[in-house]
Amino acid sequence: MKIFLKILKILFSSIFLIFILGVLYFVLLSSKEKRFSLAEHSQGTLLSQRMFENLKAQYPDYSNAYFEQSVAFNKYGNHAKGFELLNQAVDLDPELHLGYRGYMKLRFLRQFDGALMDFERLDTLTPNVVDAPWGENIDFLKGECYFGKKEYTKAIESFNLTVANEKEDWADVQTFVYLGLCEYELGNYQKAVSEFKRALSQSEHICEANFGLAKCYEKLGEIALAKDHLEKAQKDIAYKRENEYNEYLNEIYLWEILEFKQTLKK
Repeated sequence: MKIFLKILKILFSSIFLIFILGVLYFVLLSSKEKRFSLAEHSQGTLLSQRMFENLKAQYPDYSNAYFEQSVAFNKYGNHAKGFELLNQAVDLDPELHLGYRGYMKLRFLRQFDGALMDFERLDTLTPNVVDAPWGENIDFLKGECYFGKKEYTKAIESFNLTVANEKEDWADVQTFVYLGLCEYELGNYQKAVSEFKRALSQSEHICEANFGLAKCYEKLGEIALAKDHLEKAQKDIAYKRENEYNEYLNEIYLWEILEFKQTLKK
């Protein structure tokens, strides 16, 4: 029995040693693509961070390692560390990573000027391409920056470029919502109504557009229409634009709708 247990112990020890050696080989000596893939798919874990550190040590010019390592830090709110890594990625390959950095400055940090600088620089690097940082039209993102800066005329120009490049039926529906919001802020209420209706022509459940219409009609003295669109906005609030990591510039909330309803009753 003692001999059997001794053999079993040696067997398990050997298996464990082989496993450890296999892990060390993979972490230190396998191809950078394989290690990057594992680190990417285990994002945020200690193993992932260790693998990114090893990749950077072995391949100091590998911009994707800095970029991907930054994602977890930024998602969890450690923007100081996240942007330290992201800035290194941009320095190594600006054409590849400028768009994402601009997107992060816009959506997470509300650094509108910094985001615009990154988007404009990316445009100069890719003169014959309509870029799509993180999957979104670059002119749409510029429009959001100008909207955040309250430069509504410039925002309208950028959003109209989005429509021109992507065409009416393919442009992000929020483009028309933003156009409506910009016209509203400029006091062009009839034009704003037209833009919000363009959004609703794509889908009748765009609560942001219905809320915008309610505010426009209230300004135009058409209270019955304002109340009607306010009801539609409340009904479709579940379809609103939202993201678990950040608040959108044109995001609306149920409390706003209910508060406005009380105003219309006075």
